[in-house]
Amino acid sequence: MKNKYVLILLCLVSTFVEAQWQERGGTFDLAHLERHQFKLNLLSPGFTYELGIFKNQSVSTNLGLATATYEEGYVFGLAMNNRYRYYHNFDRRERLEKNTSGNSGNYIAAAQAIFFSQLRVATDVEGPSDFNLGFYGMVYGIQRTYEKGFNFNVELGAGYYRGDGVPNGYGPLINLTFGWVATKRKKKDPYLD
Repeated sequence: MKNKYVLILLCLVSTFVEAQWQERGGTFDLAHLERHQFKLNLLSPGFTYELGIFKNQSVSTNLGLATATYEEGYVFGLAMNNRYRYYHNFDRRERLEKNTSGNSGNYIAAAQAIFFSQLRVATDVEGPSDFNLGFYGMVYGIQRTYEKGFNFNVELGAGYYRGDGVPNGYGPLINLTFGWVATKRKKKDPYLD
């Protein structure tokens, strides 16, 4: 029953956001931010999708190989990383005539990661064989996309690791991706649609 309400809420929110994209100038103006960006990650095989939702704000999700290291040990395997990003230096980069296409900027983000037990490769955390592990915290990131579409993203942060059947704890988050942006990007000089 609870999942039914969450699904209805997500449908309503996506309808509202879609309707607001038609508005120009103001909160929903994405002069610097890409509306949609799909990346193929080569360094840690996987893919990333980033959606620009408000001025200088986006949400992204990534599915690929990752490692979690915290007080209780490490986990390596398939993980889903979710971010709510706020890019803070687009205007400064534009004033300095630096590239802002492909969401090239620095950001602060609320971060979540889920390490799935079914696709885990290795771990030294003691507990049941089918435990999942979640990360909840904050990160600071730098993302750059170059003219040919190559992209790198570096994130540093810290947060709380919550285990499903294993001990919880605090630990760092370091994320490095290198890949290629498969979607069309805005010109170097930002413009409004």
